Amino acid sequence: MTKRIFHSIISVAAAVLLASVLIIFGVFYSGFSDDRLFQLQSQAKTVSAGIFLFGTDYLESIEAKDYRMTYISSEGEVLFDSEGDFSEMENHLEREEIKKAAENGKGESRRYSETFSEVYIYYAEKLPDGSFIRLSVTRDSVFALFIKAVLPSIPVIFFALFLSVFVAKRLSKKIVEPLNALDLDNPLENKNCDEVAPLLRRISAQQIQLKKHEEKLRKKENELETVLENMSEGILLLTFEGKIVSINSAAKRIFGYSGEAEGENLSFVCRDISVKEAFFEAAKGNRFEKTAELSGGFYRIDANPVYSGEKIFGVALFFFDVTEKENSEQIRREFTANVSHELKTPLHSITGFSELMASGIMKQEDYVPCAKRIYDEAKRMTRLIEDIIGHSHLDENAHGMKRETVDLYAVSENVIKNLDVAAQAMEVELSLSGGKTEIEGIPELLEAIVFNLCDNAVKYNRKGGKVNVSVTKTANEAVLSVRDTGIGISPEQFERVFERFYRVDKSHSKEVGGTGLGLSIVKHAAKIHGAKIEIESEIGEGTTMVVRFSVC
Repeated sequence: MTKRIFHSIISVAAAVLLASVLIIFGVFYSGFSDDRLFQLQSQAKTVSAGIFLFGTDYLESIEAKDYRMTYISSEGEVLFDSEGDFSEMENHLEREEIKKAAENGKGESRRYSETFSEVYIYYAEKLPDGSFIRLSVTRDSVFALFIKAVLPSIPVIFFALFLSVFVAKRLSKKIVEPLNALDLDNPLENKNCDEVAPLLRRISAQQIQLKKHEEKLRKKENELETVLENMSEGILLLTFEGKIVSINSAAKRIFGYSGEAEGENLSFVCRDISVKEAFFEAAKGNRFEKTAELSGGFYRIDANPVYSGEKIFGVALFFFDVTEKENSEQIRREFTANVSHELKTPLHSITGFSELMASGIMKQEDYVPCAKRIYDEAKRMTRLIEDIIGHSHLDENAHGMKRETVDLYAVSENVIKNLDVAAQAMEVELSLSGGKTEIEGIPELLEAIVFNLCDNAVKYNRKGGKVNVSVTKTANEAVLSVRDTGIGISPEQFERVFERFYRVDKSHSKEVGGTGLGLSIVKHAAKIHGAKIEIESEIGEGTTMVVRFSVC
């Protein structure tokens, strides 16, 4: 702004100086020309009077130093010239000033020299006898006169220009200095700024409005950032070229990336083929959906193109965790296959023995063993179906079951009584230790936990073995412990024993009639009660199952 003011002032000063010089010179030049013409007119009258009184001899007696005299006849012949040989001069009747004098009694004209450095001023008067007297004088042309007038004035012009530059510089700084000193953060607090007061008030109003908009935008940005950062779903926004514009923490976690990703290429952050395929399809303008395995889990990838008008501006990728759903589907498929397999064996046995009995070819003494086998297989199917129904109920988080105060010791005592006959048949000794331990829970599920742990401890024990059940309570938890002297479990099977239909010893399970769902029921029932299960086992030495219930 300072430069613009400076240049404006200099331009105005230069224009004023130039205009002043031109006007003064113009006035001087015009006055000078008029004076010269007036002198010629006065001299012409004097010469005319002299010729009238004394004849042409009068012309010889005049010493004309400042002007030139020419006497011309009425036919245009030059009769006398003060500066040249008039006998060789051409006819002057067609000269402009002579023609005007012939018509009006007097005439004037101006003619430039060949170099345009001089101007000739001619004045002619018509005498009573029809002849003409003409006087002429030379003067410098406008250009020559201007040069002669300007040359002596050059120091003055330079001084005026220097003074103008100095004043313009000081004045521009003085004008801009108050503007530079304005406190734009607090416009209304500026003093001695009456000229810009309307502007300052407008700036203040706009600042208030901008602060409100900025505060709203910052609030929305913080809200959006908080939402995105706390979402379990991954969100990734990319340009059409594949540069990352925005990525939330969930997406970084899915990709296993912890650095700054904004501005990086998608390939730098994630090399998974499914993610790249989703991006390229969306970049073509197609909505894309696919389930892929990322970071040990399953995620549904939704890819959508982002439009700006009719042009694709970028791509938005969304990652939804469907691991639990995929696992559930896998468990459902395995469950269906296992149930089909578990039911197929007893059904085949029942069908086979029934056909033998119905055919009539079976001996009389074989009917009872066949009927007993059919009865055992039917009981096995019944237990399997009951476990499946119970497990399905647990999958619904025991919906409809009521919680109440339950004595875990009393439950264990009742279970041991019910298993006493089976334990005697297996020649296994059952014992219970501890005391009254009350917890909040679902009685049916707590009984299922104790029963299945004790039932497995009896079934997978050795003859003459022992099963010890312990129920204790501390300030923070209630502990159920079932220790046996059975076949044991290898460490690599600790996690798998809780899977549906998984058996440590399949051959032995078939002998004792196990369904493979007992420990799975224990796991789900314990999860509903917020309990933790611990296993200690050694092959051939026995197993200890510990269930810890939190007590508030």
